[in-house]
Amino acid sequence: MAAIDDLPPLREVIETHGLRAKKTLGQNFLLDLNLTARIARAAGDLASSDILEIGPGPGGLTRGLLAEGARKVLAIEKDARCMPALAEIAERYPGRLQVIEGDALEIDPLAHLTPPIRVAANLPYNVGTELLVRWLTPKEWPPFWQSLTLMFQREVAERIVAQPGSKAYGRLAILAQWRASARIVLDLPPQAFVPAPKVSSAVVHLTALPEPRFPADPAILSRAVAAGFNQRRKMLRASLKGLAPGIEDHLAAAGIAPTERAERVGLEQWCALARSLAQG
Repeated sequence: MAAIDDLPPLREVIETHGLRAKKTLGQNFLLDLNLTARIARAAGDLASSDILEIGPGPGGLTRGLLAEGARKVLAIEKDARCMPALAEIAERYPGRLQVIEGDALEIDPLAHLTPPIRVAANLPYNVGTELLVRWLTPKEWPPFWQSLTLMFQREVAERIVAQPGSKAYGRLAILAQWRASARIVLDLPPQAFVPAPKVSSAVVHLTALPEPRFPADPAILSRAVAAGFNQRRKMLRASLKGLAPGIEDHLAAAGIAPTERAERVGLEQWCALARSLAQG
C-alpha cells in the first residue's frame, strides 16, 4: 500500500491514541488510505474549494482530502478522543485543517468556510440520513454546497439513487433527485472498516442543480411525498385523502391514476401534484 503522506498508518494512529470505535457514536473507521484518497478524488476539484467533513475520526478521509489538494478542510468531530490525532494532521498540513469539537447537528459551519464549498464525509451511521435531508432541504436554493460526497450503508445509498417502481424508491430518492444529480461512485465491503459493520457501504456523489428539475413548493411536495410513502401499500386516493378535499381531482390534474401507489409515481408527477395542491 503506497503512503499518501509521511504520517503514520491509521492502525498505528488508532493504537497510539486508544481510538477504539464506539458503537454509540456510529463509528466505523476506514483504514485504507488508498480508499480514502479515492473518495477524496470523487469529490471533484478540491484545490479551489473549502471542504466540510463530518465525523473525521482518526482522520483517514481528512488526510485523503488534504493530500489530494483541498484548499481547506473544516472537520467537525464529536469524539474528544480523536482531537490529538487530528491535531497531528493539522500540524502536517499547516493552515489547511480546522477542527471543531462538537455535534454536527448543532454547529453552523458556514462561519468557518469560504465558497465554493463541498461536503465530503464518512458519515456516522446514526446521523447520516438526518444530515443529508437537512442539506437537501434548505430554506433557499441553490444551497451552500456545490457537491456532497458521502458514505452510507449500501441500503441508504440505493434509496438515494432509486428509480420509480423499485423497492428502494421513496422520499429520500425524491428529495435527492429533485434538486441534485445523484450517483453511486464507490462500493466498500464490510472488511474495509474497523470494526467491520454487518452491511456493505457505498459512496454517493450528489451535485447541486442551479434550480429544481420541476417547479414545486418544497413544503407541499414534502408533505405529499411523506403521506404517500408512509402508507406505500395503499392506493394514493386513500393515502393522500387527508391532504386536501377532492384529492382525486388533484391526482387527475397531475396525470396520476387515483389507484396508483406511491412507489410507481415519478418525480415529475409528484411535482405536478404539489403544484395542483398549491392552487387549492
